[in-house]
Amino acid sequence: MSPKASTPLVPAQTAPRSIRNFCIIAHIDHGKSTLADRMLQLTGVVEPRLMKAQYLDRMDIERERGITIKSQAVRMPWDFLGETYAFHMIDTPGHVDFSYEVSRSLAACEGAVLLVDAAQGIEAQTLANLYLAMEHELTIIPVLNKIDLPAAMPDKYAEELAHLIGCEPDDVLRVSGKTGEGVEELLDRIVDQVPAPEGEADSPARAMIFDSVYDTYRGVVTFVRVTDGRLGRREKIKMMSTGATHELLEIGVSSPEPEATEGLGVGEVGYLITGVKDVRQSKVGDTVTSAAKPASSIIGGYQEPKPMVFSGLFPLDGSDFPVLREALEKLQLNDAALNFEPETSTALGFGFRVGFLGLLHLEITRERLEQEYNLDLISTAPNVIYHVKDESGEPHEVTNPSEFPDGKIDEIREPIVDATIIVPAEFIGAVMELCQSRRGSMDGMDYLSEERVEIRYTMPLAEIVFDFFDQLKSRTKGYASLNWQASGDQSADLVKVEILLQGDKVDAFSAITHRDHAYAYGVKMASKLKDLIPRQQFEVPIQAAIGSRIIARENIRAIRKDVLSKCYGGDISRKRKLLEKQKEGKKRMKMVGTVEVPQEAFIAALSSDEGNAKEKAKK
Repeated sequence: MSPKASTPLVPAQTAPRSIRNFCIIAHIDHGKSTLADRMLQLTGVVEPRLMKAQYLDRMDIERERGITIKSQAVRMPWDFLGETYAFHMIDTPGHVDFSYEVSRSLAACEGAVLLVDAAQGIEAQTLANLYLAMEHELTIIPVLNKIDLPAAMPDKYAEELAHLIGCEPDDVLRVSGKTGEGVEELLDRIVDQVPAPEGEADSPARAMIFDSVYDTYRGVVTFVRVTDGRLGRREKIKMMSTGATHELLEIGVSSPEPEATEGLGVGEVGYLITGVKDVRQSKVGDTVTSAAKPASSIIGGYQEPKPMVFSGLFPLDGSDFPVLREALEKLQLNDAALNFEPETSTALGFGFRVGFLGLLHLEITRERLEQEYNLDLISTAPNVIYHVKDESGEPHEVTNPSEFPDGKIDEIREPIVDATIIVPAEFIGAVMELCQSRRGSMDGMDYLSEERVEIRYTMPLAEIVFDFFDQLKSRTKGYASLNWQASGDQSADLVKVEILLQGDKVDAFSAITHRDHAYAYGVKMASKLKDLIPRQQFEVPIQAAIGSRIIARENIRAIRKDVLSKCYGGDISRKRKLLEKQKEGKKRMKMVGTVEVPQEAFIAALSSDEGNAKEKAKK
């Protein structure tokens, strides 16, 4: 433990001038959680025997994948020039799909530690998080991490970072989250540069909710940042957007384990427990005030996350539907960005249409449902929201191909995004070719240094959500980084491709795609299904169609049956009679027969990760 570490503070008595609220922001895998571990050790809030790597990553899936999914707030004491300060530090996720967690954390802080890997340099999410911090007018402390790596180039990247922020290269701190080198200087710099929170201690209490989680035993735990006044234990509080009032059963701080206190004052970050079981009564971005002396205005500056990608989740076993509903409701308590509604598919039965912020969010949610609730799920191909206007001018919001209106279409509008790609200069051609093949239009290109380029494209979201990132990584040998954000919608020439088995439409395999890509999708899905569906007693045509026009076809050949096996000898008329009888039976089967599609075919055809799907299908 460092000699600077002090005994934990009594939070209720901390003056605003001794508080520093900051978060750590960076691209994915640049060492935020490791740096947070060193801070916890140096400030002495975690005992050495309890310390473990990525201490603040609490979920099993976070530890398995080595990524942060949920922001975690923690309070730490620090001595500087003979005075004890209270740090409220928030460790944030780095992936673009969880940028809503970052924006919530920034709203609760005055400063941000911008972390850059000294071996990789500035990447796309580094820029995105920097611009978010600038929008919130936070003090930014530039830091190069992983300086102990043999491949580290601190001088080169310090110059890049200084050029980006507008400071001198010597102002960029150099630390190693792994060895602890330079972390004490960083903590001193936070005291020196991050401003103390401002607020009116005598005004009515106002606190902004920046996160809420569900605890099985205690109900909803709400995390707040107090802006004005003071909240005390056993006080009656009011949620300003819903008007709901509750009694505060417990108020305290995370240090990093929950510690109850008498109250929270101006600038302090902590948690509230009211015993409420419904997390929707603690809306993120809402303002908490005292019920006895309520504030007149709410605290602004937070936007609710909007789902960008929709996918259907169906249980393999239909009897698991109630279990899936309960699991999604519980998951929604811990994930404010998740929303869902019931959906029925003729092929897959009952399930839910679930809205996600991106493909990783979808993947993580599905994994959590399967691991934590022991469910076997089929997820349909991801879709975005389309705004369709039919020829009568009536608008339709389409999140699923089955909702696509029949008949003539006047206009279809699809969401578009502004994509930022940072890549070594040698891969510019490969990246431009990929973006143009995905209907992207170039907005600009800037050289961050002689070797690294920032390329900006406007692209349809539907082209990004499926396998764009994988393609980008493979074409650039893993060096490219991508960030995107929604920027409205545009009119597009889109069509609905339907898959027909024996002339019957199978809604689960339908897709909305650009007219130029429709033929390729139809051919791919028809040939995939030909391999996956077992042969029947009769020939089965698999067709891909746009409206009434067939664009692709494959045939599953009938199983050949030896009808003459029981005909021993005799003249040819006996054999002919048997063959004619077989022919009549085949005709009748073709008329009334339905095609049996095994579950394995749905899993393999609909899964974006074919390898895993086929393994699952074998099981």
